[in-house]
Amino acid sequence: MSASIAPVLLPNIAKIPDDVSLDAVFADLSDDNVSAPASDVEGLRAVVARAQDDGIDLHIVVVESDPRGPEPLRDLATEVGTVEGGTVLVLSPSANGTYSDTVSRVVLERAQDRTFTGNAVDSANNFVDGIAEPAPKWGLVTALLVVLVAAVAGVSFVAKARRGRADAADAPVSRQATPVADEHPAGS
Repeated sequence: MSASIAPVLLPNIAKIPDDVSLDAVFADLSDDNVSAPASDVEGLRAVVARAQDDGIDLHIVVVESDPRGPEPLRDLATEVGTVEGGTVLVLSPSANGTYSDTVSRVVLERAQDRTFTGNAVDSANNFVDGIAEPAPKWGLVTALLVVLVAAVAGVSFVAKARRGRADAADAPVSRQATPVADEHPAGS
């Protein structure tokens, strides 16, 4: 009997969009952190400047055609981010990809959900808004919920204790006759 061999999942090789040259992207990013069609460059420079004002080192790459899925855009963002550092946003006409060594994946994905506008400048502005806005202070929210639950429990306890005392005070007192012990023990 032959032993079965479990299939091994090999890591996927990073695949950037076919029509993108990494060398051209890096050369374009070198002066202003923007690699995009000429019509979008000025607006995207303003977005990069706004992000820098918020302390975010942002690089924006715009590709002119959609790849077969979002993975090539994310792979391109990762390739750029591992060389340039900071946060990278890659936009295509209907998808995007991101990478960051400073912003958490949760925040990146929340911001990515806002980027689909069809306009590169508006999409990039929405992305910056998403990563620059303060996150909810979950510790404070948790503490407030604990205090609220404790207060409700305390009020419930006091109300129940008062109701119990009031019920006991209003209840009629019944007198039961005390049984008299037999003067003669049994078997004497």
